[in-house]
Amino acid sequence: MALIQSFEKSGNLLFKYRGQIPVLVMLLAVPLLFGSNRIFYFQLFLGEWQVLRIVFTVLAFLISLAGLALRAYTVSTTPKGTSGRNTSGQVAKTLNTKGIYSIVRHPLYLANYLIWAGVLVFMMNIYVFLIVSLIYWIYYERIMFAEEAYLRQQFGEEFEEWAARVPAFLPKFSLFQKGDLQFSFKTFVRREYATLFSTVFTYVMADYLLFILIVVVNTPFKIPCANWIRPSFYILLVALVITLVIKIIKHKTNLLKSDKMRD
Repeated sequence: MALIQSFEKSGNLLFKYRGQIPVLVMLLAVPLLFGSNRIFYFQLFLGEWQVLRIVFTVLAFLISLAGLALRAYTVSTTPKGTSGRNTSGQVAKTLNTKGIYSIVRHPLYLANYLIWAGVLVFMMNIYVFLIVSLIYWIYYERIMFAEEAYLRQQFGEEFEEWAARVPAFLPKFSLFQKGDLQFSFKTFVRREYATLFSTVFTYVMADYLLFILIVVVNTPFKIPCANWIRPSFYILLVALVITLVIKIIKHKTNLLKSDKMRD
């Protein structure tokens, strides 16, 4: 099999499991954390470097929020039946070249990386950040290759002109062209509430992982049971309740319905 066919085949396979693979990658990174300098982490949590911990946490949240904002804008302004709205397989009735797709060809993958990059910064481990980022790049590159092979076959010269002008991953804001649809908060909530919850869940799991790594491992017999209920646990409970409410509203009412152009 030629390399170009191998790339496309593996990209299509990865595309089908693109929601699960990032989680697997993060789990594989856990041993790297436990092999890290625990004294450094202990100082960050309990010593004189706690201010640095706060700075890293704020920076991590801002990076992930940028990714969530990009996803929100993309999913709520991309019309139905265009490239970028496919979920289980390659589907595109028209090539979307306006709005966010006028400045970057793969905004959702950029958004996903930013969300996960925030989590990686939150973990404060340069080796984890670099290794996971490299794996993500190889992983997403294959998927983007497969998607673009499909779009090239579907749209020919129209795709070639768009791809030659618009960057694949790093936005070029000077190219922006207003899209046909305005931002829709209802569409954002309906389509992205699960992403919001999974982001909160990932941060809470990362917080508990660091807690175990830093506090429990270093002082295993000095942690009261009450201390296992961390502030992030209550944030997760609130996020879970909000998610369930939105899910009920979505499936039992018409409050989050939108026009046919969007769904």
